[in-house]
Amino acid sequence: MDDLTFIVVDDAVFMRTVLKKMLIEASYQVVGEAGSGLEAITLAEKLKPDMMTLDITMPEMSGIEAIEGILKVSPNTKIIMCSAMGQQSKVVESIKKGAKDFIVKPFEKARVLQAINNVKNL
Repeated sequence: MDDLTFIVVDDAVFMRTVLKKMLIEASYQVVGEAGSGLEAITLAEKLKPDMMTLDITMPEMSGIEAIEGILKVSPNTKIIMCSAMGQQSKVVESIKKGAKDFIVKPFEKARVLQAINNVKNL
């Protein structure tokens, strides 16, 4: 499969675990995980992943606030936002800031893989 590298960012360990399992089962490489936007920026700078899943709502710094910082330190990282139902306006805002796609919780494996395919060649 693809040798894409991922960082999974969500303040909920359970959500990170679910997403990580889906990615690994699809033969992707998860190189890191973070629980906040600040942590995501630090890891993006260090690991320069191909893709990052980024939760919108997190303590310290939201996913939306972190997008610019992530793209500044790792401009080639493609960001897929993770949102709960009813966060459409935040999804639109994150796409304007540079995110490439979004997936809705609870995650459906088919949709997660579709989002990856949508953005990997952008």
